[in-house]
Amino acid sequence: MKTTLDLNDALLTEAKTLAVQQRTSLTRLIEEGLQMRLRAQKAPAKRVRLPVFRGKGGLAPGLDGLSNKAMLDAADRDA
Repeated sequence: MKTTLDLNDALLTEAKTLAVQQRTSLTRLIEEGLQMRLRAQKAPAKRVRLPVFRGKGGLAPGLDGLSNKAMLDAADRDA
């Protein structure tokens, strides 16, 4: 199908240059760009299920979990 597009001059020049470099036509380049945008819009975002630790445990007795210094000191002792 033929249609008329009103494109920015700089964008058109850049697109023509890219088409030449890739040894393809400007039409094919525009078609590929449209296909990519349409596919991206249709693709639903994949939900990722994060693992959750449900076991027992927690901080070592006497360790202040609200103190960065205490946590770093405890980590250094374990290393």
